[in-house]
Amino acid sequence: MSQTDNLTHREKEILRFVISDFIETATPIGSKFVSKQHNLDISPATIRSVMADLELRGFIDHPYTSAGRVPTDKGYRYYVESLMELSTLSEEERISIDRQLSTSKDDNEMLRETSKLLGTISRQLCVVTTPQLATGILERVELVSLSSTKLMVIISMRSGVVKTIMFEATSEISRSHLDIITSLLNERLTGLTLQQIRETFIERFRDVQSEETGLIRLFIDSVDKIFIEAKSPEKIHISGAENIIVQPEFFNPKNFRSVVELINDQEMIIHVLQIDDATNESKNVTVAIGEELGNIRLSDYGVITSQYHYGDVSGRIGVIGPKRMNYARVVPLVDYLAATVSRLLS
Repeated sequence: MSQTDNLTHREKEILRFVISDFIETATPIGSKFVSKQHNLDISPATIRSVMADLELRGFIDHPYTSAGRVPTDKGYRYYVESLMELSTLSEEERISIDRQLSTSKDDNEMLRETSKLLGTISRQLCVVTTPQLATGILERVELVSLSSTKLMVIISMRSGVVKTIMFEATSEISRSHLDIITSLLNERLTGLTLQQIRETFIERFRDVQSEETGLIRLFIDSVDKIFIEAKSPEKIHISGAENIIVQPEFFNPKNFRSVVELINDQEMIIHVLQIDDATNESKNVTVAIGEELGNIRLSDYGVITSQYHYGDVSGRIGVIGPKRMNYARVVPLVDYLAATVSRLLS
């Protein structure tokens, strides 16, 4: 926040009430409502004057000709960073979450259950992505000869994930040369992430691109195929669509159509979950609001995400909802679920 965004104690108090009341009621908030709802010892006229100043400085706005105010993206951001009091999960909620996730049959079922559980508790659209191998670290490459020209490439990650790919070489490759290339690949690639390998492979093997069997050239031509995670229909778990479509913001047919399109656009959802909160890189949880999402189609939404870790790879847990969603409640919920999933996967 800039110096011009510094607010007095009274301005902070009124802004917090306006935003929290709007989150609760989904209707524009007027000065009389704030005065009555919170038993303030200042008059509605004074509250109205403060609200006018907050509007002038871009923290709140009034829709149409309504006397009530609603938060702007700037107002929500100030609220999340400076005014919000995070709620705490009860012991009963923690025990229930741990029990439901720990009884899953396998990792994929646990991630799917995490999405459902988050949707049920938050009453928003919830998304869990499976671990992304691009962030994983290579443990070892093995080249196995299946015939004189047919090879199997085995990619082993430190996380324990293994990927295999079949290749047909252009000429016969001896066992001794296969051992030399295997040793060379491991010497120069072990310890790098798959993303780093894809981006730097050509440069790392520039001095041996002309080796006689053409095996390194085969790797160069297929680097994106070899060192990339396999596409999977289980890459993303989405739950809670029935929650978000009943939010007041989406009663309008146009807005309803937009949220349905979002639910069906998995690439967009994955992109949204990867947006980082530039305001504080040390936070476990990322919050992005409205225009911060960088897409006009998402200007009416707020997104809360966190990473979970599976060895040296990671996935994301996220909540997508109207900007009016209860950040104070959802932020600690996402944080706890991400930590719980990391613990159970380890």
